[in-house]
Amino acid sequence: MITTILFDLDGTLLPMDQEVFVKDYLGRLAKKMAPHGYDPQLLVQAVWNGTGAMVKNDGRQSNEAVFWQVFTGIFGQEAMKDLPLFEEFYETEFQEARRSCGFNPAAAETVRALHAMGYTTVLATNPLFPPVATQSRVRWAGLEPEDFAFITTYDNSSFCKPNPDYYREILGKLKLKSEECLMVGNDVGEDMIAEALGMQVFLLTDCLINRDGSDISRYPHGSFPELLSCIRSL
Repeated sequence: MITTILFDLDGTLLPMDQEVFVKDYLGRLAKKMAPHGYDPQLLVQAVWNGTGAMVKNDGRQSNEAVFWQVFTGIFGQEAMKDLPLFEEFYETEFQEARRSCGFNPAAAETVRALHAMGYTTVLATNPLFPPVATQSRVRWAGLEPEDFAFITTYDNSSFCKPNPDYYREILGKLKLKSEECLMVGNDVGEDMIAEALGMQVFLLTDCLINRDGSDISRYPHGSFPELLSCIRSL
């Protein structure tokens, strides 16, 4: 029996072209930090390197710790004193990156409908961002962080998608069994992998990412109306 619906964020609850969003976001970050001695190109490369390290994280440290190890390996340990500047960025300039995202009212409506039906919702977004950034994007989607029983962020997670251990970690933290869960996402490789753990899955096709050209007919798929129909039929 399904009790919990896990949602991806970027491209699922929050419509976006990831390449457009990331270019906008990193451009704003580089502009913010340049006056503080950060070479823009090197900063962007450091963020990408840190992101790559988080994706490969083996669970021995938090994603946050892995990221800053890489970052300080490039800019030195003194970069840690600038953490308040990065936090300030996410609270201010980062908010302008909302313009690079779309908005679909059906996303929030669906989450609220699921609550009314008695389901618990979890935000299973790839934990590459600090909480302030993820919480902001939740609000851009017309929702509040409180709409979710748990939100994965880089400080509370030790794995990333598409590693199945990312989903195992969520199950462990929430004391859930895989058969109790349905994962909803737009990325075939990163989100549908939850099926390997025994979760049910639904592929949201509004902003579909299918890097390997997989046959998506094997997954329940569609937009939010089809998702609700799928859940009601469980």
